Amino acid sequence: MRNAGSFLVAAGAVVMAIALAACPKKKPKDPSCDSDEDCKDGLKCIDKTCQEAEAKPECVADTDCPDGKVCKAGTCTACTGDGECGPGGKCNAGACERAKACTQDEECEDDEDCVDGFCQKPWAGGGDGASCELQTVYFAFDDASIAQSERDRLDGNAQCIEKTTGKNVYVFGHTDQTGTDEYNIALSERRARSTADYMSRLGIDPARLDVVGKGETELTGQGDDQDRRVEFLFH
Repeated sequence: MRNAGSFLVAAGAVVMAIALAACPKKKPKDPSCDSDEDCKDGLKCIDKTCQEAEAKPECVADTDCPDGKVCKAGTCTACTGDGECGPGGKCNAGACERAKACTQDEECEDDEDCVDGFCQKPWAGGGDGASCELQTVYFAFDDASIAQSERDRLDGNAQCIEKTTGKNVYVFGHTDQTGTDEYNIALSERRARSTADYMSRLGIDPARLDVVGKGETELTGQGDDQDRRVEFLFH
C-alpha cells in the first residue's frame, strides 16, 4: 500500500509539472514590468510601466515630406490647392512647387515681388480684398487637437489676418462621414473652436473669428483625411 501511495504522489507531481509547463506566463495585474512580455496585448513596457506607446507621426513639417507632398495632421499627403504650398507656392498635380526664397525684388521674376521672404505675385492673393491666402488645417481621426504639423499654417494665417484689416474670418469645422450627424456636428465645432483658441493665443482678436461647425455636410470627395479639416474665409 505504501508503494502504491508513493506512486500516486509521484504521478500527481508529474501531472502538475506538465500542467504548469503548458500554462502561458501570466500577465501582472499591476502596471509594473521588466519587458513587453509582462504587459497586456497592445501595451509596451516603458520606464518599467505598462503603457500605450504613442504612434510616431510620419512628419511634423512639410520639409519632412518627399516629392512635393505636404504634412497634414502628421501624415505626408498630396496637396489639393495652392494655399497648402506656402507663400507664392503652387499645387501642380498633387505636388507643391515652392516659391523661390528671396531678400529683395531683384531676385524674383519681372512679374513677381519679394514678399515675406518669397517671390510672389501679391495681386493674385486670396480674393475678397485680401492680399494673402488663408490655409486649411487638418486633424487626426476623432481628434480636435492641433497637430504640430498644422502650427506653421496657423502662424501664417495669423499673420495674414493681422495685415488684412477691416475683415473678420469664418472658421469652418468639418468631419468625415464616420459617426452620427449629431456627433459630427459637435466634433466639427470642437475643431473650429480649438483652432480659433489657438489663433487667439497668437494675438488675433477673438471677436474677429466666427466659429461654425458644419459636421459632414461638405465632404471634399478626396478621402476621409481631407474631410477632417478646418477652413477659413474672410468676410
